Amino acid sequence: MSLDKYKQKRNFRISPEPSGKSLAGARPKRDLLYVIQKHRASQLHYDFRLEFNGVLLSWAVPKGPSLDPSVKRLAMQVEDHPLEYGGFEGVIPEGEYGGGTVMVWDNGEWVPEVDDVAAALQKGDLKFTLQGKKLHGSWVLVRTRGFGSKPDKSWLLIKHRDKLASTEDITVAQPRSVLSKRLLADIARENGGDVEKAATGDPAKGSKLKSPRTTKTPARKKRAKSQ
Repeated sequence: MSLDKYKQKRNFRISPEPSGKSLAGARPKRDLLYVIQKHRASQLHYDFRLEFNGVLLSWAVPKGPSLDPSVKRLAMQVEDHPLEYGGFEGVIPEGEYGGGTVMVWDNGEWVPEVDDVAAALQKGDLKFTLQGKKLHGSWVLVRTRGFGSKPDKSWLLIKHRDKLASTEDITVAQPRSVLSKRLLADIARENGGDVEKAATGDPAKGSKLKSPRTTKTPARKKRAKSQ
């Protein structure tokens, strides 16, 4: 796992994103971080991240996660991110890589449902349980044939059939940050970003939204397995 590509793409004198100076493996043994960041860059997408070997493995999910097992969401694997990125919420300046507004849409822990995560990633079939504030239960990332110049980076994010599956569109029902309870437009306004652009990633005015309070997290079933 390396942060070289992450660092090459960013100018940290301009962008407020974490520079990734912390060393992999320096943190004490604990549950594995999971986070989804809603990101209104050139297009709205959701960055799905799982901690492994001291970094955040990352996939860009254009339409966001679906609780419906019949819906397969495209997830394009991107460069690894530093663990500190899991708490980043703010505005990346326009003209910089990923310029736009970033929200921590969901976070929590993840538990591998496989004995060897590295082998599962190599095979292209990673099963896991999410213990987030919005997303819960069993999921899978499956590598697909993909398209274009990076066919090996194309995956599908799919919810497994369990009692937590649903046909509700959770990206519409729960659009706010789990950290600040703000919408994208609020984050842009408070950080000098493009409010009009950010607002295109928020629900239309007049939409019936759930309370900004986070959903109740189910009791944990087990601790994360060893990496």
